[in-house]
Amino acid sequence: MAVVFRMGSKSCLLAFLFSLSLAAVQSYIGPWIHNTANEVASLKDPGPSASQEQTLTVCSPEKHCPQGFFCDHHFGHCLTFRQEDEFCRQDAHCAKGLSCMFGKCQPTVPDGQEGARCHHDKDCAPDACCARLHGEMVCKRRLLLDEGCYIPQGGIAFSVNQVCPCLEGLVCRRIPQSREIPFEYWSYKGDWRCQKK
Repeated sequence: MAVVFRMGSKSCLLAFLFSLSLAAVQSYIGPWIHNTANEVASLKDPGPSASQEQTLTVCSPEKHCPQGFFCDHHFGHCLTFRQEDEFCRQDAHCAKGLSCMFGKCQPTVPDGQEGARCHHDKDCAPDACCARLHGEMVCKRRLLLDEGCYIPQGGIAFSVNQVCPCLEGLVCRRIPQSREIPFEYWSYKGDWRCQKK
């Protein structure tokens, strides 16, 4: 095929060269993307159950998985239910009787007990409160007499792990130092203890 350009028409020449290089790039990139997508689709989950997953079945909110499998909506594949101590991202990934806590499938704690999920203090036993543990809202026991009760003013340390208040009848109070300290940059955390009102 012959292509004729008028002399001095640099813009036409550049456009022609660009279209040639674009076609070449597309002919290389297209198959590469197709092959990469096939490789990603053939990957198996690296957890301990991976050996049980011989073939990956495509799933979606409309297309359900067979019994014994859950739909990993992030990747769109059916995977076997995770067992205790296997990695997970949500409760639906875990086998019956297990919950996804702190990134692993753990035995489900009955409602109200220490370690159970909660939204408010009323979801927990009277001697417990609803507070964050590694970012999860769980029932934690209230602090006993002389237990450390220091909490940060805020920030990430407070938002990730929280401490319950002292038990009823106790108050969090700083204990006076037995020796004189001329200057402090901050209050020592161990100075704050649950004391009688």
